Amino acid sequence: MKNRILVTLFLLSGSISFAQRQMESLDRGVIAIKDKGQFFISWRVLGTDTDDLAFNLYRKSGSKKAIKLNEKPITGATNFVDTKANPQEENTWFVKTVLKGKEAEAKGSFTITASSPDKDYLSIVIKPVEGYIPNDLSTGDLDGDGRYDLIVHMTGKGHDNSHTGITDPPIFQAYTLEGKFLWQITLGKNIREGAHYTQFMVYDLDGDGIAELVCKTADGTTDSEGNVVGDASKDWVDRDPKSGTYGKILKGPEYLSVFDGRTGKLVTTTDYIPERGDLAGWGGHGGSGGNDTKGNRIDRFTACVAYLDGIHPSVVMCRGYYGRTVLAAFDFKNKKLTSRWVFDSKDAENPYSGMGNHGLTVADVDNDRKDEIVYGSMCVDDNGKGLYTTGFRHGDALHVSDLDLDVPGLEAFGIHEIENKTTGPGVAVFSAADGKVLFTDSLNEDVGRGVADNIDPTRKGAQCWWSGSPFLYDMKGNKIGDAPKSINFLIYWDGDTSRELLNSNYIDKYGKGRLFTATGAVSNNGTKSTPALSADILGDWREELILRSEDNKELRIYSTTIPTDVKQYTLMHDPQYRLSIAWQNVGYNQPPHTGFYFGSGMQPAPKPNIVLVPLKE
Repeated sequence: MKNRILVTLFLLSGSISFAQRQMESLDRGVIAIKDKGQFFISWRVLGTDTDDLAFNLYRKSGSKKAIKLNEKPITGATNFVDTKANPQEENTWFVKTVLKGKEAEAKGSFTITASSPDKDYLSIVIKPVEGYIPNDLSTGDLDGDGRYDLIVHMTGKGHDNSHTGITDPPIFQAYTLEGKFLWQITLGKNIREGAHYTQFMVYDLDGDGIAELVCKTADGTTDSEGNVVGDASKDWVDRDPKSGTYGKILKGPEYLSVFDGRTGKLVTTTDYIPERGDLAGWGGHGGSGGNDTKGNRIDRFTACVAYLDGIHPSVVMCRGYYGRTVLAAFDFKNKKLTSRWVFDSKDAENPYSGMGNHGLTVADVDNDRKDEIVYGSMCVDDNGKGLYTTGFRHGDALHVSDLDLDVPGLEAFGIHEIENKTTGPGVAVFSAADGKVLFTDSLNEDVGRGVADNIDPTRKGAQCWWSGSPFLYDMKGNKIGDAPKSINFLIYWDGDTSRELLNSNYIDKYGKGRLFTATGAVSNNGTKSTPALSADILGDWREELILRSEDNKELRIYSTTIPTDVKQYTLMHDPQYRLSIAWQNVGYNQPPHTGFYFGSGMQPAPKPNIVLVPLKE
């Protein structure tokens, strides 16, 4: 019997180790930044690298033979200040890996041309579209070369769901990080422009090493090669200026389409789930619940990518959060979309109705290696069934990570709208696994903004703060200091593991002040002041900041030049963080978080259970 048990355990352990998430292969992400006559170089550690992997850094200047810059293999943090490069020559930096004394080639390099001026950003010149400016971005490897590329949501005139008016059609453009324009897609007149309408997912959904673009489409959507979805002659826009739904699109077919990341060509289209149904069937009770037939409840969308089987990514398209809430999961295989499951709260009486946010989070909250969707104040399990609901209703901000080190697993911090004679906490922290409430605050107050993460390097664990309160709190609800002035985004920028404060075009360190200002660049989405994208897409584990220039002619990618002694694999190989980047463009953009505690006093990051999809040759 004992031998049988041992065999069973062996088989189970074998199956667990085999059940690895498919993850994109990346090159070493080398970046060089010229700063005050010297060059700051950093590069990427992969989540699959062994702990004893080291690096040699090389520089090739002009036509000369490449020289090694380090005396001994670099075993620590992957950044280097090159003070000896001649800026009058073209310089190219690259790394080679060293394992057990043997050196091997590594993919990725970075070149700065001769006599280049000091420049704290990379520039991507935007192909102009009259009346449009670059807005939110997403990233993925669109051509299988191991480097991230960018997809830009170009926006013209837009409207909130609560407003009437004609909008311009949403447009997507794709670029490499070197600035090469790849393709353009136009969603057409039957898709309304606005923060709550077009949620676009960029991810390698079928494991072929190439990221796809997935979004809601309609009659007239046109791909990069002129192929049209549905019937281009149809116009479903209410064009009566006297109508209460003027400019809105509340009839006509709705589709979900996949586009090839390499070409922007339409791959497949299926019917969008859920269909509109009864326009008055999406309301809820109290607060922001209410109801209407004018598209302010029915046309509230979010989206995400989740590993619902623990191995393969699925795309999840979501509709409704003030009342009826529907999440529809799709798999993309053999160039086709198939429905995996549909979660539907159906009516206002369901305890899962009215719990959604203007965003969501994907995380393995129950540690079963499969992802759940934390949908504001409730959670949907990997099988499409409701896992729990806290009853705290709708809110505008949500942060999920290992926030409280005294509580096992992940925690969720959220803020909530308390309005129209409703009651409840404006702030809540709960266990992401089961919804158990850990603390609440701002009772019966309508809280509009809130953030949680480790921003104080003198303290372990996360801190939190929110609008309407002047204090910084620990995750037990104790006041521990003054709140930061900004309540917005976060970024890893300096050399320690605590996070910095990102707002508009500047970065602050809690308690110390300004670290960086992106002069000549601006943020997106009005007073929300969010970046086009903030993610670890180049260099070491610190995050890049992408903003548009003040004249809207280019995207600017900023990367830190502050040395660090922290060695850490790329955050993009942490499954939760990578999926956070996929949903960052959704609704009211929120900063990404890792699936483990990353901050002051942290333990070494756990090795991700991933397998890399081979690069395309």
